[in-house]
Amino acid sequence: MEIAKEIKDFLTTRRARITPDQVGLPTGGRRRVAGLRREEVAMLAGVSAEYYVQIERGGVGGVSDEVLHAIATALRLDDEETEHLFTLARAATTRPRRRNTSRARVEVPEPVQALVDAMLTAPAVVQNGHLDIVAVNALGRALYADLFDRSDGVPNLARFIFLDRRADETFPDWNHAADDAVAILRGEAARSPYSAAVTGLVGELATRSDEFRTRWATHDIKAHRRGTKRFHHPVVGDLTLRFEALEVASAAGLTLFGFTAEPGSPSEESLRLLSSWAASDRPEHQHS
Repeated sequence: MEIAKEIKDFLTTRRARITPDQVGLPTGGRRRVAGLRREEVAMLAGVSAEYYVQIERGGVGGVSDEVLHAIATALRLDDEETEHLFTLARAATTRPRRRNTSRARVEVPEPVQALVDAMLTAPAVVQNGHLDIVAVNALGRALYADLFDRSDGVPNLARFIFLDRRADETFPDWNHAADDAVAILRGEAARSPYSAAVTGLVGELATRSDEFRTRWATHDIKAHRRGTKRFHHPVVGDLTLRFEALEVASAAGLTLFGFTAEPGSPSEESLRLLSSWAASDRPEHQHS
């Protein structure tokens, strides 16, 4: 990934969404750009126009945290977007490590797999930053049955969402799932700009999916720590489940997602049915 271009595109898309009146600037006169001009961002951030142009072009070497925070404030970045800007700046000023061309499977620590397996009443999956599912319990595998059944090798959630025609059946809120997948990949690409796994997956999806390519161009960033997801399962029907995302401290880059149903809800009963189905009808399932 070319970091300078990522910085340019990110800052350009952020200032394009802010109108002058939102920040108390005059709106009169002919404007050739959507949103704010570079010199307007510079004025709001308290830096010279030339300095801001340099930064927007990816020249962030020597730029202080205070200046980056001032730009984030001027562009009204939220916490996740601000963190993304700082991640890009760090990547731009860090000496690149030798490009890793290996696609070897990440080893999940045995205690993590044991924890996942011990979660008997809650679906649980462990994902890496580019959305491979590298560990799963029985109920998690049952919840993602279509994904596992239709994947060759380690299942990848982004590849399933954008390249498999069954994805919009599995995820009734497909647009939401697609937006989340792209936002997660965007963050991972900033953290690991020289990862062959990340750049290879992004290149594949951009080539094969118009939906992915359109979303990737927005440079949107979004936290994915908790919320709700809707699933449609071929056996038990619709489920609306809450999820919590927990970073795995013993294995950098891995996140454990645990799912629960609202007590007393139809989804709680559906989850019980799914557990029974997973135990009785799919005994052949093993760890991913």
